[in-house]
Amino acid sequence: MRETGGILDIRLDAVEVGETFARQHPTLSPGPHLRLTIQDTGHGMTPEVIDRIFEPYYTTKEVGQGTGMGLAIVHGIVTNHNGAITVQSTLGGGTTFEVYLPRHDEEVERIDCPEAPLSSGTGSILFVDDEETLALLGREMLRSLGYDVTAMMSSIDALEVFRHAPHRFDLVITDQTMPHMTGEMLACKLRQIRPDIPIILCTGFSCIMDAEKAEAQDIDAFLMKPATAYDLGATIQQLLAEQTVD
Repeated sequence: MRETGGILDIRLDAVEVGETFARQHPTLSPGPHLRLTIQDTGHGMTPEVIDRIFEPYYTTKEVGQGTGMGLAIVHGIVTNHNGAITVQSTLGGGTTFEVYLPRHDEEVERIDCPEAPLSSGTGSILFVDDEETLALLGREMLRSLGYDVTAMMSSIDALEVFRHAPHRFDLVITDQTMPHMTGEMLACKLRQIRPDIPIILCTGFSCIMDAEKAEAQDIDAFLMKPATAYDLGATIQQLLAEQTVD
C-alpha cells in the first residue's frame, strides 16, 4: 500500500480452536487461543507466492528492499510457541494473516523496573504533526518536560509561523509523512531560513525514511514513532546542549 495508500486493520480476539482446525494445523492443540488478525487492502498475492512466503530468503521485493527472512522468522516464533499462521489473499483484493497462539490463564509475576529519570529542560519548540491527536499529545508531553511548545497540524502553516519569527524557536520536531509537504521538505525550507535550527525528524514508516537518510539530509536527529517522553527529552537536551557549545 506504499504507493496508493489503503487500510491496515489489526484485531485481537479470544477463540476456541476445535479438533478439526487443530488437525489442519499440527502445531495447534484444541482449546482456548488468542487470534491476531492483520488485514490490508494491498495488491494481494498469487497462489504461487502464498505457497512460498514462509520460505527463508524468498522475497518478491526489489534488491535492497527485503531479505526474505521476515515471515520465515515470524513463522518460526509462532510455531515454537505452539501456534499457527494462516493466510488468505486475492490478487488485487488484499491479504489477511491470522496468528493463533495458546491462551494461558495463569497469573504472571509482575516485575517492576525502575524508570530512568526524564530529561527536562527549557526552550521553545515547534512541534509539527498532521494528526491532531499526536500533535496535541506531543505538545502536552513536551510541556510536562518544561518546554514552551507551539503545535501545528500543517507543515505549510508551520513553515509560515517559522518564517515570521525564525528566532522564536530553539528546536523543531516534525513528522515525516504529511500532506502537501513532507517533514524532509519542511526541514529543507526551514534551513534555508535559519541554517542553525536543530531539527528532529520522526516517522512511523522506516521504508521511506531512516536514520541514514535523515543524516544525509542534514537532519540533526531521527526518531521512530511513537517516541517516548524519555527518548524525546534526552534527544532534545542533547541537541540544545550541542547548540550552546557551538
